[in-house]
Amino acid sequence: MNAQPNIVLVHGAWADGSCWSDVIAQLQARGYIVTAPQFPESSLADDVARLRQVLSLHAGPTLVVGHSYGGQIMTALGEDTSNVVGLVYIAAFGLDQGESIGALLQAGPPTPALAHLNIDSRGFAWLPEEDYVGHFAADIDPAKAKVMYAVQQALSVSTLEDVMGAPAWKALPTWYLVASEDQAIPPDAERAFAKRMGATTVEIASNHCAMVSHPGDVVSLIETAAQSVAAG
Repeated sequence: MNAQPNIVLVHGAWADGSCWSDVIAQLQARGYIVTAPQFPESSLADDVARLRQVLSLHAGPTLVVGHSYGGQIMTALGEDTSNVVGLVYIAAFGLDQGESIGALLQAGPPTPALAHLNIDSRGFAWLPEEDYVGHFAADIDPAKAKVMYAVQQALSVSTLEDVMGAPAWKALPTWYLVASEDQAIPPDAERAFAKRMGATTVEIASNHCAMVSHPGDVVSLIETAAQSVAAG
C-alpha cells in the first residue's frame, strides 16, 4: 500500500461535523480526501450504521478518526471493518468488550463538563451553556465556544448503557491523543484506553475539544497514522 488513505472524521456528543473544520482544511491542503459526516446520536446502532454508510462511499483504504463518543462509534465497528486500515482516537472512548460509557463515568465523580446534563422529554442529553463554554470547550475562544454550543448534537442517554462488543481496535493499528486538561473524559481514563490498546500515543495540554483548540497537533497525529498505514 502506498497511496494516501481516505480519512473519515467522527464527531462526538454535543458537537457536529463542523468541529473538524480547521482539521479538514489542513488535511485537504495536504491532498487527503476527507469526510466529516453528521451523526444522529439517537442510538449507538444508528451511529455505527451512519459510519458504515460513509465508509461504503470510499473505495480505497480509509483511516477513521474519532473524538469523544466518536471513539465509541468507530470501536463498535467490531471485527467487520471492511476498508478501514487504522483508528485514531482524539480524547475519545476506547472501550473493551463488555464495557459501557455509563459504567465508566459512574466509577468516579461527574466530570465538570458533564455534571449538569439537561435530559429532554425524548431522552436526549444536552449540555447547558455555562458548562459547555466553561468546561467542555474551556480553552476555546468563548465566542467560538458559544457557536459550538448552539450547534451541539444532543446524545441519546441510551448510548450510555450500550455494552461494547468485540472492539475494532483489537484488529487494527491505533493512535491516541490524550488531552491532559480534559474536563469531560478524565485524562487518566484516556491514558488507560491508549495503553490497553497499545496505541501510538501523544499527550498535549488541551481540554476536551482538541481538534478545535489544537488542530495542528491533531493533524500531525492523523498524518503520522496515515503515513504509517500507507507504508504498510
